[in-house]
This record gives sequence, structure tokens and C-alpha cells, in this order.
Amino acid sequence: MRLSDTMAKALSDQVTLELTASMVYLQLAIELEDQDLNGMGAWMRAQSEEELVHAHKFIAHCIDRDSAPQIGTISVSDLSGKKPIDLFRAALAHEQKVSESIRELYRLAQAETDLDVIPLLNWFVDEQVEEESTVDEIISHLALVGEDGSGILRIDSELGSRTPEIAADSE
Repeated sequence: MRLSDTMAKALSDQVTLELTASMVYLQLAIELEDQDLNGMGAWMRAQSEEELVHAHKFIAHCIDRDSAPQIGTISVSDLSGKKPIDLFRAALAHEQKVSESIRELYRLAQAETDLDVIPLLNWFVDEQVEEESTVDEIISHLALVGEDGSGILRIDSELGSRTPEIAADSE
């Protein structure tokens, strides 16, 4: 079943948002690595890669339904000089924006009775709950350690040991 013009546009916008999320995470990684917080930077880079996988999921769905998505403009805010907690807050804010966009897509799918896109959106709804929860937990940990350098370095080390979940996302 071919996508409606409205759904095709909304999914194109979502592809752009996912690609923007990838670039936001890459910029966050750069900022953290510039502060010698390479573990946090590696965690952000892994998130950046995950967001690319998400974009590809939406692209594949569009192509499968005879609709080539159009990528819009991608821009990233200047995040230089911010503390790690503020960089993770920026990540959370962007995840919340992505979550709201996916909820809007879900509502559109329901309104259009587009049953073919709903399984994909269900996966993304679950994914976004996990994404927001993970980033929120990191923010809580950073808030607990405050300006304590040893605490920040411990969190940096923990985040640097993350195993990328990209293979699991490409199902």
C-alpha cells in the first residue's frame, strides 16, 4: 500500500529528525572529547550511529511503500564550552523532541488507518521510552556527583565501556 502524501511528508520529516539527532549526538561527542571525556564521547558516538540506523528504518519503510523520502535541512546548535551535565540535558531535550514526533506520526497513522506503519511506530515508541530513560539516568548520576572530578571520571569510564547496540537495532 502506497503512503498517503501526508504520511510520506511526515515520514520524510522524521528521517530528517533522525539524521539531525545523529548529528546532534556527534556534536555532543566532539564537545565531550574536547574536554577529555572520551568515554562519554564514545557513548555519544554510539548514539549517533544508532540514530543513523533509525533513519534507515524509516527510509526502508518509505521505499518499501513506493515513496522516496526527501531529506530536509540539518542544523546543530553550538554546544561548545558546556558542562557534561548540560550536554546530556541537550541530548535528552532532543530525544524528547523525537519522541513527540513519533507520537504525532502514530496519531497520523491512526487517523489515516495506515495499519502498515503502526508496527514500525510501535517499535519506535518503545525505543524512545528506553532512550529517554537512559539519558535521564545519566543526568541523575552527573547531578549526584556535581563538580567532583573523580565522580565525573568514574561516569566517563562507565559510559566508555558501553557496547554499541547497532546490530540489535537493524532488525
